[in-house]
Amino acid sequence: MNHDEIFAKLNRLRTALGSVLLGKESRIKLALIPLLSGGHLLIEDVPGVGKTMLAKSIAKSLGATFRRIQCTPDMLPLDITGSLIFNQKTVEFEFKRGPVFCNVLLADEINRTTPRTQSALLECMEERTVSVDGIPNPLEGLFFVVATSNPVEQQGTFPLPEAQLDRFMLKISIGYPERDQEVNVLTTREHDDPLNNLSPVLSAGEVTEIQNFCRRMHIASSLKDYIVRISTATRDFPDVVLGASPRGSLSLMRASQALAMVENSKFVTPDHIKAVAPFVLSHRLILKPQSRLQGITAAGVISKILKKEPVPVKLDD
Repeated sequence: MNHDEIFAKLNRLRTALGSVLLGKESRIKLALIPLLSGGHLLIEDVPGVGKTMLAKSIAKSLGATFRRIQCTPDMLPLDITGSLIFNQKTVEFEFKRGPVFCNVLLADEINRTTPRTQSALLECMEERTVSVDGIPNPLEGLFFVVATSNPVEQQGTFPLPEAQLDRFMLKISIGYPERDQEVNVLTTREHDDPLNNLSPVLSAGEVTEIQNFCRRMHIASSLKDYIVRISTATRDFPDVVLGASPRGSLSLMRASQALAMVENSKFVTPDHIKAVAPFVLSHRLILKPQSRLQGITAAGVISKILKKEPVPVKLDD
């Protein structure tokens, strides 16, 4: 596929998703960025705004295998990865694959399960491998994790540790729809669920091909330096205890390349970097307690850094 063919396919994908998640075109665009970058997505929002629906719609639009894990406090890591089962006929242990062996995995309410179980996803998300009893089992082809989190209820929840948050390329929220959009939601779901009418517009194999294409999107050396300056500024910011890691810098570059592709640009521009930076970096920062009490937020810190750091005016290569 060439650039124009990919852009046309992505437009069809965005249209398909927009027919289910009404009035949320900007969030759909953001959700596609980690999919096209080989990353993963964390959606933090209140119940009932379409978090699960978005994950299901992406899987169905790709004709991909989809698994949903409803996270609970009593869930064990083996409930995600799978386990060894003794076969009495062969008198051998056999590996029974868990739900993680799929193309699109939805970890619903991930903050309701224990850190031990949350950590079962670390190796899967970063290395595309599941190790059980010391035996690695590769996750082949497309693998995209969408995790949801409810920020309102705190009883019986386990906040994601920094190591886990760092594995998610983007963290977004969906938000409530506008009044007329919510009326449209009622109308479209009066007799049927739009998800039932959704047909695949891309295949999992085509997504993998697009991921490889996005990684070859041109980004000038001056913009790579701009990305590193932004990440470094988060580490030196007076209100921040822990800034963005080098993985954060890499994620910011990959995300800006994917956004350039989605917006039909032939190369990455500073605007692409500035557009995705709040969603890529905010969840990677740890603020000082006194700063949080003063109402300072991670998104606010990123906004100040983007205003302060000089933008490259010449793309040298």
